[in-house]
Amino acid sequence: MTGPAAIALRGVSKRYGRNTALDGLDLEVAEGEFFCLLGPSGAGKTTTLKTIAGLEQPQAGTVELGGADMAGVEPYDRGVAMCFESYALYPHRTAYDNLASPLRSPRHRLPANQARERIGEIAELLGIGALLDRQVGRLSNGQRQRVALGRVLVRPARAFLLDEPLSHLDAKLRQAMRAELRAIGAVRRTTTLYVTHDSVEALALGDRIGVIRDGRMVQTGTREELWHRPYDTFVARSFGRPRINLLPGTVTPEGHFRSPDGAYELPLAVPAPPGTAVQLGVRPRDIGIGGPGRTGGGAPEPEPTEGGAPGPGRTGGGVPGLEWTGGGAPGPGLTGGGAPGLELTGAVHVTELLGRATEVTVRIGGQQLSLVAPRAEAAGLRPDHPVRLSLRPESLLLFEADRPARPGRRIST
Repeated sequence: MTGPAAIALRGVSKRYGRNTALDGLDLEVAEGEFFCLLGPSGAGKTTTLKTIAGLEQPQAGTVELGGADMAGVEPYDRGVAMCFESYALYPHRTAYDNLASPLRSPRHRLPANQARERIGEIAELLGIGALLDRQVGRLSNGQRQRVALGRVLVRPARAFLLDEPLSHLDAKLRQAMRAELRAIGAVRRTTTLYVTHDSVEALALGDRIGVIRDGRMVQTGTREELWHRPYDTFVARSFGRPRINLLPGTVTPEGHFRSPDGAYELPLAVPAPPGTAVQLGVRPRDIGIGGPGRTGGGAPEPEPTEGGAPGPGRTGGGVPGLEWTGGGAPGPGLTGGGAPGLELTGAVHVTELLGRATEVTVRIGGQQLSLVAPRAEAAGLRPDHPVRLSLRPESLLLFEADRPARPGRRIST
């Protein structure tokens, strides 16, 4: 990041009585960047925005805009525009008057004809052009949300602070608005800090994403960095639908991964001492269904391998429940010398149709594994049908075991 950050929080803490909303939060947003702040309810997202806007004063730390310390600077003089999740509209005024209110202030006043043109552009963009003469009290929640967002976009600002602006829209409109917001960001290059609890929004919109938990920043990075190299299991669970599979296990004396019930063992070079409790992460869309023993959409047919006919929970004469299909043992980092992958055997527990795809939950010993497969590949699967699953070693993630007060950190990729 060259030059001062457009928005910077350094060691910011904010408490409400005994409750800590922000706990030494550090955050930097570059000039012109569309930054998404992702976290669950109560993580401190809205408090972060209010602190930047000057609506809340931190007990510790500094807030900087364009390199200037905002201590003592009033909200009006900070030059940021904030969209509240609760709308914060004038209910007795029309949608047009609400959109026009920022353009009637002394700082942003425009001639009436320019204001009408500007409001018309934003209204058409947000799909509320036909609602401008309607009072806010007669609008639906989704329409009010769009008016609130338009009131932010209509005025010039050094930064936009958007607090879940799409949360009250239906799914189809949310998808359309995500594309529009991304286009606005690309054209205007106005610094935007966008708060959301929806990982799909964060992945679709953010140049970078920050994951916040309990008032602290857990990890920031591009979508690729957070997806492929999550800092811990909390970050890994934050992305992907269905959620990532986290399989508990231990490290064997040979350095392999073994499930708690011994139903399967993965010949992976785990960089941890024998007996260490770990978790293996694999995303549902990184698991293939079929392979040897499954043809077409019907039930899988067991097929002998080099070690003889497979028995229950086995795919060959090697490790129970697993067959290494590559050209050699996997090396460090959970990869295997050009190997195409691993195979696990299990039984279908339940299937759920997801439009063009199907979510399949498979029992492997005492554990369950979720995967997403095309409808054609999952057609004909029924509970208790045996299946074979293929895993690519390079897609596996390894974490420490979760602790009561701390999610397990990634120890290998």
